[in-house]
Amino acid sequence: MPTDQNAEPLPNSQSQVEAIATPEMTQIDQLRQQVQRLQTMATLGELTGTATHEFNNVLMTVINYAKLGLRNRDEASREKALNKILEASQRAALITNTILAQARNRGDAKEAVDLNRLIGDTLALLQREMQKYRVSVETQLGENLPPIYASGNQIQRVLINLMTNARQAMPDGGALLISTRLNDESNAVELTVRDNGCGIDAATLPRIFDPYFTTKSGPDASGKGGTGIGLAACKEVIDEHEGRVRVESTPGRGTAFVITLPLESRGQAAA
Repeated sequence: MPTDQNAEPLPNSQSQVEAIATPEMTQIDQLRQQVQRLQTMATLGELTGTATHEFNNVLMTVINYAKLGLRNRDEASREKALNKILEASQRAALITNTILAQARNRGDAKEAVDLNRLIGDTLALLQREMQKYRVSVETQLGENLPPIYASGNQIQRVLINLMTNARQAMPDGGALLISTRLNDESNAVELTVRDNGCGIDAATLPRIFDPYFTTKSGPDASGKGGTGIGLAACKEVIDEHEGRVRVESTPGRGTAFVITLPLESRGQAAA
């Protein structure tokens, strides 16, 4: 059978196929890394804006109670004022440390992460927002919870996104429950973010992690939500951590995101 001497040879080995596919995959990986860096910077900017409002509240508390202590000479009033100033100062230190940690650690390297502490830091940043929209927050955090193997920055972005979505699902106020527990069977930590908001119907539920799919008309009054990339980014982070996520939702009764993340020992062994 005659052959075309000028024809390019077809790939006849796995190495040749991979050599052809590699440039495209490299470009995709580079684009994904760029998107992740932009998401990191966007989160840092959002945290900074939130922290600014929180810091103003703390500062006003310090100023008002300092004035109270100066006006009232009795010991009881001064003791009350000093205690309130101390509480506000401790809260200010927590906010500052959280933002500084984000600013210093812009990378996404995985390490041992105290999930309960990360939840506490995130709640401190979003406390004002939750109060403003009449959302009460309850935590049920497992005691002596072992550390997870994760990027603290990435997991905090997931937390902020899920908590913001929960708040938006309760426009008239509601209740948000955040819980953690050790799952001995899977040797992992289980994180649950549950709201009692509007819920998600059965037709929409399978699509919520699709990129650019959203049920919102656009950002709300706080400037958050409506892009269709938040939950898709959360799913990508969880997948990168070799975790799992499932969603339980009933229209009119609320939604729960249940995330399973590997323990430090399991994650380091896999790495």
